[in-house]
Amino acid sequence: MRVLVTGAGGGIGQATCRKLARDANAAGRRLSVAASDFHRAAGLDAIAEELRAMGAEVVTMTGDLADLDEPRRQVDTALDALGGLDAIVSNAGLTLPGKLVELAVADWDLMFDVNTRPTLLLAQAAYPALKESRGSIVATASMSGMQPHSGMGGYGPSKAALIMLVGVLAQELAADRIRVNAVSPGMVETPMTAAMYADPEIKRGREAVVPFGRVAQPEDIANAIAFLIGPDAPYCTGQNILVDGGFTASIMNHIPGRPRSAP
Repeated sequence: MRVLVTGAGGGIGQATCRKLARDANAAGRRLSVAASDFHRAAGLDAIAEELRAMGAEVVTMTGDLADLDEPRRQVDTALDALGGLDAIVSNAGLTLPGKLVELAVADWDLMFDVNTRPTLLLAQAAYPALKESRGSIVATASMSGMQPHSGMGGYGPSKAALIMLVGVLAQELAADRIRVNAVSPGMVETPMTAAMYADPEIKRGREAVVPFGRVAQPEDIANAIAFLIGPDAPYCTGQNILVDGGFTASIMNHIPGRPRSAP
């Protein structure tokens, strides 16, 4: 399998690369990964070294996916290095919390430029290769794109747009046997959220509202991504898998008391 993974230097992207390598080894398949991130942080070099130790072919690259030309450059680099593409994991993203009435237009635009548009541009650039391989695309969305989440600025709207984008791409590319899906994480401990979870009170409070009693680890999300681009999901397209330990559906559980009709 030949895969381009964006945001591969940490958290969900890094865990996804690791999961794909383990699955490939277990199945006796060869894995080739083009791993990208915003800048050359230690995490990108570390996962590349780890993947190579597991027998995978790896090429790394850096670049700002908010740049209109960057998604195509990354696809071209992946195609040159790997000889084709079977899957794209569009995972890179960022968040800039804030109230919408106070949000700068530049911050709103940046959310969409990083969280939404790259999946479209990656799909456009990789379309011929994915058509040839009958490949797939998985985008990392968010539970915040499925339910209103105040104080998150443009993050929720950008992820909601991403979920719709995935659905439309899935419909348009189905005739070419290209599958397009999304995974929406709930609360996850990643390098981006590490400072917040370092506060014991915040961590306990978040764990308390999740029916599973814990927040997710990156591996929980990586498992869903690997399933969608793997051989066990050949008929699955246009889907958004929510991986949140039951949190999003649990809101009614927090209403005090249970009414009972009089006999």
